[in-house]
Amino acid sequence: MAFFTRFLNSPLWALVRKEVQQILRNKQLIVLLIFPPTIQLLVYGFALNPDVHYLKMGVVDYAQTIESREIVAAMTENQIFQVEQVLTSESQLARQVETGKVTAGMVIPPEFSRDLTQQKTAEIQVLLDGVDANTAGIANGYINQILQQYVLRRSNTTLPIETHVTFLYNQGLISSWFFVPGVMGLVLTLIGTISSAVIVVKEKDTGTLEQLLMTPAEAWEILLAKVVPMFVLLTGDVLLALSIGRGIFGLPFQGSFPLFMLLSGLYLFVGIGVGIMLATLCESQQQVVLTTFFINLPMVQLSGAIAPIETMPDFFRYLSLLNPLRHYITIIRGILLKGVGLEALWMHALALATIAIVVMAISTDRFRKQLS
Repeated sequence: MAFFTRFLNSPLWALVRKEVQQILRNKQLIVLLIFPPTIQLLVYGFALNPDVHYLKMGVVDYAQTIESREIVAAMTENQIFQVEQVLTSESQLARQVETGKVTAGMVIPPEFSRDLTQQKTAEIQVLLDGVDANTAGIANGYINQILQQYVLRRSNTTLPIETHVTFLYNQGLISSWFFVPGVMGLVLTLIGTISSAVIVVKEKDTGTLEQLLMTPAEAWEILLAKVVPMFVLLTGDVLLALSIGRGIFGLPFQGSFPLFMLLSGLYLFVGIGVGIMLATLCESQQQVVLTTFFINLPMVQLSGAIAPIETMPDFFRYLSLLNPLRHYITIIRGILLKGVGLEALWMHALALATIAIVVMAISTDRFRKQLS
């Protein structure tokens, strides 16, 4: 009780109250902490989808037989391809692909049905728009798979090896379950660094940072008074992002909630530390916003939030080990989707803790030097 009384009468508590009152009066900051995370989670969660549907397809059917029409029907029955145009020549089809009116084109030769009947190799020509390499690669895989299934159904034969595939942790292969945890880390990175940097820089803009030097508070108390309210507000952003992921995207929560909050709090210290460090380097809020792009964008690209890390060149895969966002996204996906605990995530938690300590130590040192 005596300790609590001393704390209420200490300069630290007075500074914390001042920071809380300033934050509550700063309506722009409150809006920044609520609306951008909500909008970004909704937009990225719905928009980021590696699956392709309704790809426009042009068809040139020289055969005009039952078999050729079965092939066209097989292409469209899963709603992956949509026959946009039926043309009469390959030159017309090539022109449609060139102008972007169709993404894929299929040419069925006149001897197609005869070759199938005589158990010969039947050839089909496929034209794909390779400007979007990702979509073209996915479309090529779908076409090969559809043709293989058609041949198996027609020949009534079975493969010598039968495969039974079980999808773990995401049986429905819902793409948002992969992207939303990544977007949660992305949002916390952007909001955490910008908001904490803006709060400190605003003190420099208004000249109140010099007034703090006249108080009996120590430098560490001034810094801690800024960190604590920001940490509490960003914790609210963690809960907001989790609620949107669970309520709108149906994101499961298989693991421990206390562990999730503990490691999320650890990552918040990384974001706050980066923000304070930027504030000591910049002279205005505009400089802060511009500088964050040089830090946040590489962090996002090397985090695995958008694209798998396994697809990156070796240099960037090893460089991503220094990226705290990579470790945090791995932790989120492990806890939410797989339900694993610290025994499986301890290396990522240790890396996150190390980065948090280093970043906070550097930002604290720079802030103390700026005050002195």
